Amino acid sequence: MEPGPLLLLLWVSALSCSLSSPASPSPSLGPRVRTGYSLGRIFLGLDKCNACIGTSICKKFFKEEIRFDSELASHLKLPPGDLPSYPANYSDDSKTWRPVEIFRLLNKHQNEMSDRRICASAAAPKTCSIERVLRKTGRFQKWLQAKRLTPDLVQGLPSPLLRCPSQRLLDRVVRRYAEVADAGSIFMDHFTDRDKLRLLYTLAVNTHPILLQIFPGAEGWPLPKYLGSCGRFFVSTNTRPLQEFYGAPPDQAADLAYQLLGVVESLHSNDLNYFFYFTHVEADTFGIFNNGHLFIRDASALGVIDKQEGSQAAMRAGANQDVFSCLVSGCEAQLPSCDTIPEKQSMVLVCQRLLPRLLQRRFPSPLQEEIDSALAQCGQGARPDAEVLGAASRLKDILRPLRTCDPRFAYRYPDCKYNDKF
Repeated sequence: MEPGPLLLLLWVSALSCSLSSPASPSPSLGPRVRTGYSLGRIFLGLDKCNACIGTSICKKFFKEEIRFDSELASHLKLPPGDLPSYPANYSDDSKTWRPVEIFRLLNKHQNEMSDRRICASAAAPKTCSIERVLRKTGRFQKWLQAKRLTPDLVQGLPSPLLRCPSQRLLDRVVRRYAEVADAGSIFMDHFTDRDKLRLLYTLAVNTHPILLQIFPGAEGWPLPKYLGSCGRFFVSTNTRPLQEFYGAPPDQAADLAYQLLGVVESLHSNDLNYFFYFTHVEADTFGIFNNGHLFIRDASALGVIDKQEGSQAAMRAGANQDVFSCLVSGCEAQLPSCDTIPEKQSMVLVCQRLLPRLLQRRFPSPLQEEIDSALAQCGQGARPDAEVLGAASRLKDILRPLRTCDPRFAYRYPDCKYNDKF
């Protein structure tokens, strides 16, 4: 057996023994199992629940149906604790496996800083009960009484998703929240106190897993599939970060750039009348599935404005701020008004920071000059929205015929042979 799976089996066996009754470990494995269980529980953040995401996928870990990549885990040691994500394999039948990615809600340093802030907010020592402190807060006490998630309950949380929330958006969060047994209702009657704390903590720390749940890829949204969470980790389908393709051949670079422009276009124009925008983009914000399809890999910097229902205006600076407002960054952050977010914002960021790495100095002249000109125009934030989006559209038109139709692009092959859409 490979070292990675052996390790998980050891600490999982101990957890099973401690949670269920009769089974007991073999005497020869006793000491090793207990050590593995302790390390695994802390590694996953289960010791910090219910200040965590959830436990919906823990059984997959326990049954060894999620395995860390064996290269990450040496014999009887867990993978490095300071990585933001981990490649892994996932199975439904223990026979067929598919690649997935295990993400931390926060990196190790941020987790430690966040927990210290929680304890400090209650003037408690480092060994305080994180959950007990959060349960005593005024915000959570309001959540306990609430039947429905309303904008006032999330005001002051730092995520761009919640900067100016509409009731329609918050109803969508509750209705599609995958960490409760009975999803589907806009009311929180079926939420336990534990469920409410987990949802509040996730919304306060990193809304990426929430966005995967409420805008699933199965409905056409450009996001990976959310598979579940365990402690402070969540699991989604695997993508390779965009930066791994910066040296790709010209036809592949053109294909990825074309897809990237299309994804950003869809963020401000979709059937549900939600306007999505990025507050910033990084090299690993976007990722590519093994079939060549490009998706948003990290949605933590993605904001949402409801164009249909309208959004409740953000409160003035300092209003409704509490410990939940400061778990990731300082409380002094000034958030711009929703009315000031331009339609071009995401496109400008992508044209400035990502597309040049894919497209510059890749094509023959005069084609390269045409690409560079359109790229420069769509990256100029001082231009009006219409000019930026128009330049991006021209860039798409230039790139479209540069994409080849072959099996390397499995997401559109062989359809590209017969359909002009591709």
